[in-house]
Amino acid sequence: VQLVESGGGSVQAGGSLRLSCAASGRDTSVTYTMGWFRQAPGKEREFVAAVNWDGGSTKYADSVKGRFTISRDNAENLVNLQMNNLKPEDTAVYYCAANRGYRLPPITWEYDYWGQGTQVTVSS
Repeated sequence: VQLVESGGGSVQAGGSLRLSCAASGRDTSVTYTMGWFRQAPGKEREFVAAVNWDGGSTKYADSVKGRFTISRDNAENLVNLQMNNLKPEDTAVYYCAANRGYRLPPITWEYDYWGQGTQVTVSS
């Protein structure tokens, strides 16, 4: 499975960005949970959000609840992360990831495939 993120950039605090992750090469007989993680300089990679195979179940980190929304379009093989009311502490490289299964694991090592990441910078 190949994952390619897009949509990163620089915004001021309070602004919005929409990240997208295009997936290709997946086995159509396998169910995938899709997740977003982020890594700020000098910090460990942390969970942001995840969505199950049909988009009916989601999970968010407490730090982004109410501000970020994850969604997926299986017909287009896309996973999106709408980020509103961005804060300087949201600044990080954001990564898309895929997990073979039905759960929504908030842990990096549960994910089998990763994208290269896209930079999000929020200025105060």
